[in-house]
Amino acid sequence: MFLGFGHQPRIGVTEVGALCVDAFFVLSGFLVTRSLLRLSVPRYLRHRALRILPGFWAVMLLSAFVVAPLMAVLAGRGATTVFSGPDSSFGYLVQNSALLMRQFGISGLPGDGGNPDVINGSLWTLFYEAVCYLLVAGLGVIGVLRRRPWVVLALIVVLGGLTLASEVGINPLGSSYMLRFSFVFLLGAAGFLFADRIPVNRWTALAGLAVVVASLLVMNDWRGVGGPAFAYLCLYAMVRLPAPWEPRWDLSYGMYVWHWPIAQLLVGFGVRQYTHVPFVLLTVALAAGMAALSWNLVEKPAMRFK
Repeated sequence: MFLGFGHQPRIGVTEVGALCVDAFFVLSGFLVTRSLLRLSVPRYLRHRALRILPGFWAVMLLSAFVVAPLMAVLAGRGATTVFSGPDSSFGYLVQNSALLMRQFGISGLPGDGGNPDVINGSLWTLFYEAVCYLLVAGLGVIGVLRRRPWVVLALIVVLGGLTLASEVGINPLGSSYMLRFSFVFLLGAAGFLFADRIPVNRWTALAGLAVVVASLLVMNDWRGVGGPAFAYLCLYAMVRLPAPWEPRWDLSYGMYVWHWPIAQLLVGFGVRQYTHVPFVLLTVALAAGMAALSWNLVEKPAMRFK
């Protein structure tokens, strides 16, 4: 809804979309830690690169050479105007190819919508995801994950304290995003490391939900108090909620990297005039289709090299 209409639901001052990203990092921390403990560090790094980079590069290429020219046409410009001048399609690829997003728009496009000049605003989190992969790899190399898992808890305490300090404007890490994502990622990692000691029951989940809601309503950065409870809820949902079917295709990554440019194109086509529900449903349907193509043509073939 943000791209089409300039707003999205909030709980307190926190956007629901930000909560979804935090949940992704919690679950990623859990699953990636499990992966590292089953593999050598070099093989783990190869697996992570094969999972994240091919899909990223595919959406970058198509954004530069298909999405941006189409946006230019919708804006009344020539399709080839995106290939020259400041912030061209070629610059977009060069600037962003290593995951760190340094150029968000292409040739001034998109020029409309909830977030103009941003072709794909989802991709910026992937850099922090990769840094968290390296963080876990480093902990694996020095033997923390296997022999001294309590160090992860100590890091969580430190990061939680820094998160609380950020409430009053103190952030020694210099990046609020790095603090945020490393904190919730390590909470997920701790969930795996201490899985046999964490009770999984509905009463604990309800108490955690109360803590999360209260912290969202009264704090600017709710994670300092509500982060551990939120991580517990994510992991509780993963292991307790029934799955209606076993999916054959993993569309989660493709949905994440494709929904933004698709929504921007729908803005260009004027779909938002039909109000929120049709816009959101069409975005989800088209993103799912692109995610299916991404999985079958890019992601799954790449992972065969594991």
